[in-house]
Amino acid sequence: MFPIPYFCQMRRFLQYPVEDAKGFKAKLFCWLQPFEKCMFLDSNTDGSGAKESGADCIAAAGASSELICEDNGFDALKNFYEEKKDWLFGVIPYETFPMHFFRPEYIFILRDNRLQIGFIPRISSEEEVKNIFEEIVYSRPPVASRQPSVKIKQVTSKEEYFEAIRQIKNHIQRGDIYEMNYCMEFFSGNTEINPAEVFLRLNEKSQTPFAAFYRNGNQYLLCASPERFLKKEGGKIMSQPIKGTAPRRKNEKEDFHAKENLLHSKKEQSENVMIVDLVRNDLSRTCTHVRVEELFGIYTFKKWHQMLSTVSGEMKGGIHFTEVIKNAFPMGSMTGAPKIRAMELIEKFEKTKRGLYSGATGYITPEADFDFNVVIRSIVYDAGKKYFSFHAGSAITARCAAELEYEECLLKAGGMFQALSSPSPPLPKRKGEKILPSEIAFS
Repeated sequence: MFPIPYFCQMRRFLQYPVEDAKGFKAKLFCWLQPFEKCMFLDSNTDGSGAKESGADCIAAAGASSELICEDNGFDALKNFYEEKKDWLFGVIPYETFPMHFFRPEYIFILRDNRLQIGFIPRISSEEEVKNIFEEIVYSRPPVASRQPSVKIKQVTSKEEYFEAIRQIKNHIQRGDIYEMNYCMEFFSGNTEINPAEVFLRLNEKSQTPFAAFYRNGNQYLLCASPERFLKKEGGKIMSQPIKGTAPRRKNEKEDFHAKENLLHSKKEQSENVMIVDLVRNDLSRTCTHVRVEELFGIYTFKKWHQMLSTVSGEMKGGIHFTEVIKNAFPMGSMTGAPKIRAMELIEKFEKTKRGLYSGATGYITPEADFDFNVVIRSIVYDAGKKYFSFHAGSAITARCAAELEYEECLLKAGGMFQALSSPSPPLPKRKGEKILPSEIAFS
């Protein structure tokens, strides 16, 4: 996921050998926790399914400066980048506000048992950086405590969900849209959690290539995303939308059949190709030579199989990289087709704002490269208000069945419920089929 940095005019890098990369990641994550502004991006390369991972992890600690904007977010981001010309880490909510990016005091890039620490000479010295490395090496991650079970409420009832799907399908039948991503929210108020421990549980159970832990004061994002939104490397732009999920099976033969059924599912292919066409259209505004590098690729993760396609193009000359992000945001896999009308209907039918969910988190390099994920399979926590929430959704099409879509949402929410040590809502029972708890995917 993450490329290795080179020289930055205002930042220097020191390199250190690391014997146990997985153990060091745990120590680094622990070391980050006191910082009120930090981000930890984990590609889980020691797990299964990581694709095009440039580093085991990248982390950012402290903020030498930051951008928080309510309006004209992409223009403000452009100006902030042009002013700093350095590494920036941040989040773009679905509604694009408040957008937050920060220029970190320290950057950590771990790859191939080598750690690079980037620092700003006017803020820190080489000796201080060496001491930081030794602090991390000799630190001991705390033993995880047991998370008390919390009561989680569902914003949208089962009956309300079914009625919304009926109305959305009416819009599809009238030709307003072809597909729409419809989501519902789960939440808990007056509840305290340990965000670091919850993230570690979620990440361990999921082991996705775009996992992210983000803190901005009392605001936390605990993300186990398998999906890349957008990446820029040199002049190449790449997007990898996911549509199509199948839970893993414990039996090897059954797991193989689950993978094959996903690959040949006309429903999943139809949903996937509609989003691929949408992504091609989005990229064509700022790119030339837009092409589909892979269609209906099946990738296996710890708890599920995913149908993933890859679309790429070459960025047009004279285009600022923020225009590429702006024209592709929000991502088609989380909206629908046509995008604008689908977003209008999302606003109409979803009972709450999405916030960070189905937004993006990632980084920008001094060379104007970037890599952003899709914020899904994620928990958002406000420590000040003692409130957390998470969403789950699915693609609604003309032929979909409300019962199965509702079941898919509960399956996708299962990972967050388990990370929070809370029992999931009961899955709908289908005639002639019994769903076992072990089959619930963290999707």
